[in-house]
Amino acid sequence: MTGTILIRGARVPQPDGSLSGLLDLHVVRGRIAAITRAGTGDTVPGTESFTGPDTRILDADGRVAMPGFVDAHTHAEAAVFEPEVQLAMLSQGITTVVTGQDGVSFAPTDSATYDWASTYFAAIDGAHPTFSGGSVADLLGTYHRTVPVNVAYLAPHGTLRYRVLGAAQRSASDEEVAAMVGLLEQALDDGACGLSTGLEYVPAAYADERELVALARVVAARRLPHVSHMRGYEDRGVEALDELMRIARASDAATHVSHLHGPAGDLLEHVGGARAGGRDVTYDSYPYLRGCSILSMVTLPTWLPLADARATVDALRDPAAAARLAEHFAGLDDLWPRITFASVPGLEWAEGMTLPDVAARLGRSAPDTVVEVLTTTALRASCVFAQPPTNSPESVRALAGHEGHLAGSDAIYWGGRPHPRGWGAFARLLDEHVRRGSWSWWDAAEHLSARAARRFALADRGATVPGAVADIALVDPARVRDEATYESPRTPAVGIEDVLVGGVPVLAGGRLTGATPGRGLRPAAA
Repeated sequence: MTGTILIRGARVPQPDGSLSGLLDLHVVRGRIAAITRAGTGDTVPGTESFTGPDTRILDADGRVAMPGFVDAHTHAEAAVFEPEVQLAMLSQGITTVVTGQDGVSFAPTDSATYDWASTYFAAIDGAHPTFSGGSVADLLGTYHRTVPVNVAYLAPHGTLRYRVLGAAQRSASDEEVAAMVGLLEQALDDGACGLSTGLEYVPAAYADERELVALARVVAARRLPHVSHMRGYEDRGVEALDELMRIARASDAATHVSHLHGPAGDLLEHVGGARAGGRDVTYDSYPYLRGCSILSMVTLPTWLPLADARATVDALRDPAAAARLAEHFAGLDDLWPRITFASVPGLEWAEGMTLPDVAARLGRSAPDTVVEVLTTTALRASCVFAQPPTNSPESVRALAGHEGHLAGSDAIYWGGRPHPRGWGAFARLLDEHVRRGSWSWWDAAEHLSARAARRFALADRGATVPGAVADIALVDPARVRDEATYESPRTPAVGIEDVLVGGVPVLAGGRLTGATPGRGLRPAAA
């Protein structure tokens, strides 16, 4: 933009926890060029006024000018092209999303690897409308001026591994590890902002620490993070954290834990101990007691060839595997009532129903129903699941209040009954922790924007100050809240109706403007 946008009469979070008096923010060529006292033209010390005859006016009317929020964990690499999803993000003030999560995504891929990734994670990542394989640079290029938000991308370990080893259920050789290292180096050269691992998914579940340390050393050398869906959560969370800390000590990599949940006392003791010992450890979490993932990961054992959908379907139908599967399923009796189907292609009537209710309708047992759904959908089914009693509202609140916390929605947008977190997580955090809790607006800016900008080296974002990129959300402090529920998950949040990305209005009066100033973001270190 060649002119200036004047955001008139906003309040800005201050480091002491207060809100400023009314200020005018002058946006020039996509950045905050100046901040002046509202209506006076007098500059705040250290700034200049850039107001001119071509200035466009946006009245804030006392709303809080927050730095655009950074969703530290989302599965939006394909969904971001959908207007409904764009509205879901912007209505929460989200202007940047970090994708490539859980070790599986679209790049860097050859045709076989792309086919695998887009099949295995079909119910999580969906189908990209224009990308069908290639480099990280190619993928990031699909977001340049085509969407209203910015997209950053983590190099996914499972995708690298599949490209080198295919679906092999074994440790990698030294030569294979070296090949993965080379692919990761190129992915980082092409703009990836770190490495993601998904250690409960395949084929990453077959990786040993030697392999993971070798890859973590690559990101450590570039001061970028290793981001991990751990090998377990809840009652397995402490053990899984210990594995990540061993990898961190051996590689010197900064560590970021994906969607941390479970008994907060034990988990925070370990996180705090690692931080006190000099380890750079952060995590994201979302404010819900239910998760969402592909049904195969939640219900099936990893001795099945899960990285090969066709082979897994054949195994599920094989009478020779029945006894071993029955033994595995017998240990999941407490899980079945906690599952609600989110996306079930071909059996859409089941979406939103619990597993016991679907089983009753089919006249089958819960394990037989799982097998039926997975074989019918070729593993392309997802579910929402209530977390076990090791989690609690108190644990969710404690995790969100810690200095190592970043906000992440873990949004999955596909299916007839998706988890509401993609439409409400950030608004819920503002409602629960600022409107009705102990966070100041400065704290909110840290948790929802600044820490993620630092973690992923997203330069000049995360603060409402002169010189920053003008990713700005105007928040009504009296109204902001989430409206999405498990029964009506696709309901946008309220209280944020005007958002700028790169100085361009993308949400105005609660409606998408149609502007697409978003970019594929590369880290400052790249």
